[in-house]
Amino acid sequence: MSALQLIAATARLGGRAVLDGVGLAVAPGEVVALVGPNGAGKSSVIRALAGLLPVTGGAARLAGADVAALSPRQRAARVAYLPQERRIAWNLPALEVAALGAPFLAGAEAAAAAHRALSQVEAAHLADRGVAEMSGGERARVLLARALAADAAALMADEPIAGLDPDAQLMVLDLLRARARSGQAVLVSLHDLTLAARHADRVVVLDGGRVAAEGAPLSALTPEVLARVFALSGRWIETPEGPLLSGVRYSDGSPAGARRSGSPSNPV
Repeated sequence: MSALQLIAATARLGGRAVLDGVGLAVAPGEVVALVGPNGAGKSSVIRALAGLLPVTGGAARLAGADVAALSPRQRAARVAYLPQERRIAWNLPALEVAALGAPFLAGAEAAAAAHRALSQVEAAHLADRGVAEMSGGERARVLLARALAADAAALMADEPIAGLDPDAQLMVLDLLRARARSGQAVLVSLHDLTLAARHADRVVVLDGGRVAAEGAPLSALTPEVLARVFALSGRWIETPEGPLLSGVRYSDGSPAGARRSGSPSNPV
């Protein structure tokens, strides 16, 4: 049974269609990456599965149960969610923020889970520091620890590596990969196509709220899909570290990064 599933899901936000017949499934033990241009529907997919964006057609399911029929407690028991938004209203210590990810544990047990999660994201030294006193990257690690502290069958992370240093990005993706090896179903949205190809079992390409391609990374991110969805030309080459998107240019011939921020490995 899939831990996360959308079946021909449609959804609207502010009167605009943000999902249009989207179907996807994530099984325990795999990492699925959502990629696509800004506004393609990546966050909407994750929010629909979290029960934060009602689907107007089709279905959103957690472990086979309709999301709309689950209470917030039941949803929290099935999936941990790391949103894109990193603002925290109160200047709580990192340990207390991370412990919020373990709502079904008693005080001491929740604190122990929070300590473990902070150690996993290499932020144990921040345990007693207020989150308002941290850099954006440090706060991002604490929020990831909050998601890791949850004992849920699935984990969804919306752009978890945005704004992080390259070494921290790899650390986060390695952690998500380890979670999948332990049996969790992991759904993550990414902008870096090379990192998606290296760390995901499958890639779902979104464009205009629809699934434009889906499959093994290099089967989904073909030159045709790169041109049609991202307006990019480039080629994949194999390296000892994994696939690398090389020679990336926009379809009009201008260098990648000339019109948008990013690098050849992170063109969108």
